[in-house]
Amino acid sequence: MSQRKKEGVRGAILEAAFRLFRDHGYSETSIPAIARAAGISTANVYVYFKSKLDILFTVYEPWLQQRLDRLDRSLRRIASPEKRLERLLLVVWGELPQEANGFANNVIQALSTTGRGEDYSPHLRQLFQQRVAAWIDGCLDVGPRESAVLAGVVLMAFDGFAINVHLAHGLGCDRKTAKLMAGRIANASGARKQAA
Repeated sequence: MSQRKKEGVRGAILEAAFRLFRDHGYSETSIPAIARAAGISTANVYVYFKSKLDILFTVYEPWLQQRLDRLDRSLRRIASPEKRLERLLLVVWGELPQEANGFANNVIQALSTTGRGEDYSPHLRQLFQQRVAAWIDGCLDVGPRESAVLAGVVLMAFDGFAINVHLAHGLGCDRKTAKLMAGRIANASGARKQAA
């Protein structure tokens, strides 16, 4: 007889997982620890989720979506394309990797320990890259193909900053770094849009 899923149990799993991932990291969080924190059996976790990676991505998507929506609202208020690009880089490289005790690092940990046979979906990466590409396209007159390439580079740097946030002497992105890189990218594109 199959178990009936209860939304309250699913929510408890997600809340427990978020706290544990945030406080201890992906690698140090186990399915049994998530089950204990949610007040259920380990077997019951698998009624709701296929794997720890599935739990992480279920928790991470709304977390990331909220931050991207907030960034979108912030970027809409900036008239200068170069200043928008600077703000984009500062948030993606500087602020986002540090939020919720470096929660973005959990995705890096998860992906670096995922085997080829695991059920990895690039959905979140694609969503993130598409949003960043659209913002870049709004800052630079480079076209969608080049914006997608630049967005990929921005996200690769994001991965590095997400890792470095936990290192004692890791590199971070501050306003000065974001301004320098925004200027270089804008100059390299060869075609800055004029502020309206």
